Amino acid sequence: MATTSILRLRPAPLTRGLFTPYGDVIESDGNPHYTINDGYAERFSDLAAIDVGAQEGQIRVNIFHALPRALPLPIRMVERHPLSSQAFVGMSERPFLVVVAAPGRTPLASDLHAFVTNGRQGVNYARGTWHHPLIAFATPADFLVIDRGGPGENCDEVFFGEGEIVLEAPTV
Repeated sequence: MATTSILRLRPAPLTRGLFTPYGDVIESDGNPHYTINDGYAERFSDLAAIDVGAQEGQIRVNIFHALPRALPLPIRMVERHPLSSQAFVGMSERPFLVVVAAPGRTPLASDLHAFVTNGRQGVNYARGTWHHPLIAFATPADFLVIDRGGPGENCDEVFFGEGEIVLEAPTV
C-alpha cells in the first residue's frame, strides 16, 4: 500500500526579509516618510516596484471583494503572471494569507511557503512569482489590487494532487 504524505503549510508572520524572494511587503512601518498637507498627513512613497513589463500594457487599479475561505484549506493550484507584478493591499485591518513559491520553474509542493499579514500589510508579487489566489479568512474583505492590463497571456497555472498540500490556520 502506497503512503501519501501531505505537506502542511503553517503560515509565518509576513516580514520584508522573509518575503524578499517573492516581491515586496507593502507597509508604512519602518519605511521613510515625510510630512505633507500642513502637517496633517505623512507620505510613505515607493513602497512596491510595480512592474508592467516592456510590452504594451497599462497599470490597472482594481478592488477585489474576497469571501473567506475555510481553514484548513486544500491548496490545489498556484498561478503566476509572467508579464507583470501584482499587488494586493487590504482595505481594512484584516489579516490575509499568502502562499508563494519563487519565480522560475514549475513549483513542487515542497517549494511553497505561507505567510500571514498583520492586517496593515500588503504584498506585491514580483513578476513570475507563483502564488495562490487571494485568501481572506474569518470575514469577507476588500482589497486594492494593482496589476497589468493589456495584450498577451499573463496568467500561468499549475495544479497539485488532491490532498497533497493543506494550508493550516495561522497562530496569530
